[in-house]
Amino acid sequence: MAQPPILSLEGLGLQQGGRWLFGGPQPGQGAAPIDLHVLPGDRLALIGRNGAGKTTLLKIVDDQIEMDRGIRRVKQGARIVFLEQDPDFSPFETLMDFALAGDDAPAEHEVDSIAGQLGIEMDREAATASGGEKRRAAIARALAQDPDLLLLDEPTNHLDLSAIDWLEDWLTRYKGAFITISHDRTFLKRLTNATLWLDRGTMRRKDVGFGGYEAWEEQVYAEEARAAEKLDAKLKLEAHWLERGVTARRKRNQGRLEKLGQMRAARAAMISDTGSAKLKLANDSDFKSKSVIVAEGITKSYDGRAIIKPLTLRIQNGDRIGIVGSNGAGKTTLLRMLTGELEPDSGTITRASTLSGVMIDQQRRLMEPSASVRDILAEGGDWIDVRGVRTHVQAYLKDFLFDPKIVDTKVGILSGGERSRLLLAREFSRPANLLVLDEPTNDLDLETLDLLQEVIADFDGTVLIVSHDRDFLDRTVTVTLGLDGSGSVDIVAGGYEDWEAKRTKRVIGKSKPKAPSPTETTARSSTKSDKLSYKDQRDYEILPARIEELEAAIEKGEAILADPDLYAADPNRFATISKGVENARREKDAAEERWLTLAEQVEG
Repeated sequence: MAQPPILSLEGLGLQQGGRWLFGGPQPGQGAAPIDLHVLPGDRLALIGRNGAGKTTLLKIVDDQIEMDRGIRRVKQGARIVFLEQDPDFSPFETLMDFALAGDDAPAEHEVDSIAGQLGIEMDREAATASGGEKRRAAIARALAQDPDLLLLDEPTNHLDLSAIDWLEDWLTRYKGAFITISHDRTFLKRLTNATLWLDRGTMRRKDVGFGGYEAWEEQVYAEEARAAEKLDAKLKLEAHWLERGVTARRKRNQGRLEKLGQMRAARAAMISDTGSAKLKLANDSDFKSKSVIVAEGITKSYDGRAIIKPLTLRIQNGDRIGIVGSNGAGKTTLLRMLTGELEPDSGTITRASTLSGVMIDQQRRLMEPSASVRDILAEGGDWIDVRGVRTHVQAYLKDFLFDPKIVDTKVGILSGGERSRLLLAREFSRPANLLVLDEPTNDLDLETLDLLQEVIADFDGTVLIVSHDRDFLDRTVTVTLGLDGSGSVDIVAGGYEDWEAKRTKRVIGKSKPKAPSPTETTARSSTKSDKLSYKDQRDYEILPARIEELEAAIEKGEAILADPDLYAADPNRFATISKGVENARREKDAAEERWLTLAEQVEG
C-alpha cells in the first residue's frame, strides 16, 4: 500500500517584489500554480537559476513564508528540519548554544555524537568560528533532530572533502526524505533519485536523479524552441536567448573537455611517476621560457608543524592548477606563497615579470548594496572595456546569463548567487594573465558553473583554483596539487578524480602485504587466525579482485552515460545504468574501507 506524502503543496502561488514568483501569469504562459508532493524515500534535487526562488520554496515547505494562495499539508507528527545556507549565529555564545536553541532542539548527546564524527568542538565560541566550523555545527544540529523531511540549502558550502564524504555517507543511510539545493554536481549525482526544476515561475518534476537532469533539460528546451517558431521574432529573441545560450554553451563545453584531456596528457608527460612533489624538467628551453611561476624547494611551518614540506613546482603559462585538501591542510598557505602574498620559510619562488593577476576570493568582499549593476560593471556608463575590447554593458550582461533589463537594478536586491555572478563578470573583464579563484563555485547555480568553466577554458593565461567542488575541478584543471595535511603535496595530471585514484592506490599499495607463496600460506595461517575470523580472512583475500571488478563496471557505465543522446533515446536504460553506477560506487567505497581495516589488523 502506497504511503501518504510527508508534505504536499497544492496550487502554490507567491508574489514577491510586486510580481508573481510562483503561481501567477508567466511571460508567454498562463497561470502556473505549483504542486509538490514529497513521499517517504524521496531524494529530490531542487534545480533552478539564481533568483528562480529555490530557497524561497524551501522556506515555504518549512512554513517560514506564508503563501499568497494554495494549501500546505504535512503528515501528522512529521518533523521537517531546514539546514539553512547561512544561519544566524550572532545571538549565541557557543556553537552548542546555537544547536540547542528553539522549541524543537535536539538532545545534547545526539548533537555531540554527530559533531564528534564531523570533527567539530561544539564549545567553540560562535563569534570566532570559521565558516566551515559553523556549517558543521549547523549540520550536527539538523541531523540530530532525526527529521522525516530534511531541507538542505547548499549543504556542502564551506565543507572540506572529508566532511562532504561523511555527509554523503550519512545521507545514503538516512531513512527519511530530503530536498537539496546544491551546485555540487558530484553530491547530486550520488544521492538524488528525482529532480525538481524551477524555471520561469513553474516547476517540473522528473523521477530521475540529477544524473539525468541535463539530458532532460535539453529535451525540454528543444521542444520549446520548436514551439517558439510559431512566435514572432521579437518574442523569440526575448524569451529564448538564454535557453539557446545554455544549449550552445553545453555543446561547446564538450569540445573544451576534449581539449582539456589533451592538455592533461601533455602535462602528465612532464610529471614524475615517483609520487614525489616534483616535476621533471623538460630538456628543451621552451619549457623553461613558458614557466610563469617556479618554486624550488619551498617550505612553510607554523608553530613547529610542517604545512608545506620541500616542494618543487614549475607552473607554465596556460596551466589550470587545482589545489585540494582538507581544511587546515595548507591550501591557502600554498596559494599565497605562489602568488607572492606570503614568503616561504626556505626555498625560492620566481615569477614572470609580466605576471598580472586578478583574485576572486570566497568572501565576496565587494559591491555596495545601493550601487546599481551599471555602477559595478561600467562605473555608471553604457560601455565597458572587456580585456581591451569596448562592449555595451547590456550585451556583456547577457554573456553572464543576466537579463539585460537588470542593468539599473540595485545590487542589494540581487540574490546571493546573482551577486557572485556579477562579481565574476566584473573581475573577468579586467586585463590579466593570472586568475586566482578561491572557492569560486559557492553560491553559483549550475548554468553559471558551466559559464565559469567556459571562461576558464578560453582564458589565455594561467589559473590557480582552490576548491572542494570535485566535478568543477574535473571539468577545468590540468594539474591537481593534493595536500594531505602532513605537509606533503601530490602533483597529479588531471582533476580531483585523478588525484583521488592515485591516493587510494597508494594507500592500498602501502597497506597490502606481499602475497605469500603457497609454502608460506600454511605457516602464516595460524598467525592470521589470531587476528582475523574465517569471514574476515576470506574478505581480506577476495576484496581486491572485487574492487577491480567494480572499478571496471563503473568505468563501463560512465562511458555509456557519456552518450548525450542516450537519455532522449532510452530514458529507462539511462536510469537503470545510472542506478547501477551509483550502487557500484557505493559498494566499491565500502569494499575499500573494509579491506583497509582488515589490512591494518593483519599488519598488527
